[in-house]
Order: sequence, then structure tokens, then C-alpha cells
Amino acid sequence: MGGIAVLIPAAGASSRMRGADKLLKQVGGRALLRRQAEEALRAANHVTVTLPDHDHPRAAALAGLPVQLVAVPDACHGMSASLRRGVGMLPPGIDALIVLPADMPELTSEDILKLVRGFRAMPQPTLQQGCAEDGTPGHPVLFPADCFSAMQMLDGDEGARSVLAANRNRLRRVALPGNRALIDLDTPEAWRDWEQRQDALDPC
Repeated sequence: MGGIAVLIPAAGASSRMRGADKLLKQVGGRALLRRQAEEALRAANHVTVTLPDHDHPRAAALAGLPVQLVAVPDACHGMSASLRRGVGMLPPGIDALIVLPADMPELTSEDILKLVRGFRAMPQPTLQQGCAEDGTPGHPVLFPADCFSAMQMLDGDEGARSVLAANRNRLRRVALPGNRALIDLDTPEAWRDWEQRQDALDPC
């Protein structure tokens, strides 16, 4: 049985934050990007994080963690650049790759493991996609190794949607609690609203 890898695409410009870096904002006393990496490390054999470059402040936020940092100098061309580079740098012996968005602060290691367990339970390699309790598709997404070649040919800012579409006959949706599979924070307003909800849940 081969390993499971997690790819955290973190090479984007965070342009919708109007000057702030969403991945360096604090969640539970740590940078969001570090939180995502730590959750991934609890669930996977290998974790890759793509960055704009190795000197970026995001790299410092990951200091001391056993993750593979991959620079994506052409990240301006969209999410596909991170996916291509990340997949291309995977070590041998990986059975599946989980793409974990860097800006979704409610996803946990248990959510990742739920996808892994679903993958391991199937007799044939099957894509696993996290979804909300009502069935709305979201993240993270697990891609079997036989998808890697297609992922290395992606282009533009559509991410891996074309790979999902081409494999919809072997795509399994995995319900995660609440709406955590959908909650991403990429604007100051989204952050403000989410932080207010968190404060209401934990007033102390």
C-alpha cells in the first residue's frame, strides 16, 4: 500500500485581500497556512506546500514543519501552475493526492482522513470530494495516482475541474460536518464575518 500526499496550494497573490495576506492571518494563535499544514501532517505521509518563492513570508510561517516547499514562479497564471508543480514534485510511491485549499480554516485532519478511508475502502481507484451536509460539492478533493498525468497538463485558473469532469463516473462525494467543505476566506469581509461567528461560538 502506497502513501497519501497532501498538496496545499499557497502560491497565489491573495489579491482580493486588498493588501493583507490571508494565509498569514491568525487562526487559533497561528498563521492559517501553518494551521493547514499541521492538520495535513496529522493525516498524510507527505505534505507539499507551493509558495510564490522560498523567501516569501509564508515560508517563515512553516518553519520547523516537515513539509516540502515548492516555489511556483509562474503562479500568476493561475491555480493550475501550483497543481502542475506540486504533482511534479511528489515522491515515488504515492497512491493518492489530496488537494487541501490553504484558505479554508474549518477543514481538519479528520476530514482528510475521511476521504482517505473512503479511497481505501473502494475496490478500484476512486476520486473523493468533500461536500457540505446538504451535498453541495466542495473541498478537499482526493485524486488517485492515475490522475497525476492529467493534473500535470492543467492550464489556467480552473484548478482541477477538468480532471473532476473527466472522471465524474468514479467520483464519490463525502459529506463533512456543516458547511466546512465550502467555507473559504479570501476577502476582508469574509474574514470579518467568520471571526465574528467564531467569537460568538467561543465568547471566552
